[in-house]
Amino acid sequence: MPAQTGPEGRTRLEVARLLLEKGPITAAAIAQRLGISPTAVRRHLDALIAAGEAEARRPSARARRGRGRPAKEFLLTDAGRARFGHAYDDLAVAAIRFLAEHSGPEAVRAFAEHRVATLVGLHAAEITAAGDPARRAEALASALSREGYAATTEQVGAGEQLCQHHCPVAHVAAEFPQLCEAETAVFARLLGTHVQRLATIARGDAACTTHVPVNNAGPRGEGKPA
Repeated sequence: MPAQTGPEGRTRLEVARLLLEKGPITAAAIAQRLGISPTAVRRHLDALIAAGEAEARRPSARARRGRGRPAKEFLLTDAGRARFGHAYDDLAVAAIRFLAEHSGPEAVRAFAEHRVATLVGLHAAEITAAGDPARRAEALASALSREGYAATTEQVGAGEQLCQHHCPVAHVAAEFPQLCEAETAVFARLLGTHVQRLATIARGDAACTTHVPVNNAGPRGEGKPA
């Protein structure tokens, strides 16, 4: 965030974190969640935009429903996400390029699978013990958040959507999609069901979104018994 300390700096960080975890999101929604005035929110948003760390975008289709002019939505840019601890750099890209050139694409795939298996391996027992895919998705989101991915779940139709609002290796994955493919495969194994990757930060989307189908889904917690 723009260099600033004290209450203003802490509030700006909270605004940025909401953009990270909930974006795209409106200024009014941020004000409601943080319990501050819309004027204060817009001041922080203006500062983040001026620093190149946030951007405004046209409202989503859902936000455009109803009467009146829909409010703008805001989300972090790559520069804004980097403030939350991106773990990629030129060395990582160069290393994987070297691996691909000297050992071939299968070596890159094996590395990607090993990386994500190691990432979630410590949480595997907790996730698989959670019960049905919906509860497992919630446990997976919690595990991913502890690893820095700011993950959430939301019931959408007859399934769950697992959203990762931060990706520490997004720039590497943009060149090597095997990282995303391996991640999706491990998610499917942990959740015990086929999953579909709908969006990725590496492709320029606001979040990495994975659809998790849930049979006989009702309101959260009222699906098939664990």
